Amino acid sequence: MSDQQRQRTIVQILEERPFVSVKDLTATVGVSAATIRRDIEKLSGAGLAQKVHGGIAALTNGGGRAPVALPFILNRDIAVAAKQAIARRAGELVRDGSLIIIHGGSTCFHFGTHIANRNVRAFTNSMPLAAYLAEHGTCQLKVGGGDLHREPGILYEAARGGEPFYASQFFVSALGVSAEGLLESHPLLVRFINDMVDLANEIIVLVDSRKFSERPPTVALPLHRVTRLITDDGLSDKDAKMLEERGVDVLIAKGVV
Repeated sequence: MSDQQRQRTIVQILEERPFVSVKDLTATVGVSAATIRRDIEKLSGAGLAQKVHGGIAALTNGGGRAPVALPFILNRDIAVAAKQAIARRAGELVRDGSLIIIHGGSTCFHFGTHIANRNVRAFTNSMPLAAYLAEHGTCQLKVGGGDLHREPGILYEAARGGEPFYASQFFVSALGVSAEGLLESHPLLVRFINDMVDLANEIIVLVDSRKFSERPPTVALPLHRVTRLITDDGLSDKDAKMLEERGVDVLIAKGVV
């Protein structure tokens, strides 16, 4: 298969899938990872696709970057310094002895690992976070029940049952943020947010500044429901003004390296 044939094949795959990893492409196309990475560089440089960590993503029809929900294991290792700084800032808001809800997603995962040994009770549907807290944490852990959805890595049961509870804070992440609110592409994440939002006194959003340029299709939570939002110092003046106009208290996490 020539370089052009191989690259056309990759573009065809992206017409059906928003993201494909280097590992999957090497198995599908039958060449080395180094060759695939060169193909990705060429396709990205030609404006035919978007190079992302661990693989390649499709573009929208308008040529902008598509809001791609990367697999958790890849997304966890993107913008780590910003996410850890956000996690530290969020940890300052947690009160000892409180019950908190922690959403799925990589930024919330970093937050959860940061407060793993705090004197709190944490409720989460995130399997990666629950596994980490079970092995490495000392905080009390309450895990949601239901079926395991490996992507986005949450346990979910449509008819929420079990003992009712009420939390001080709900720490939530999102694939994108706009004037309309928190944006998501996975319907289960939207449903989980809606299930949890009425069970907490404060809704605290944890998103790195890249998320303000993403435009997933579904509004999971309008901004007027948000108590405060924590992001890194890459937040643009335009987006900061938008949040201020909608009454969202914004905290900037320092210490990003």
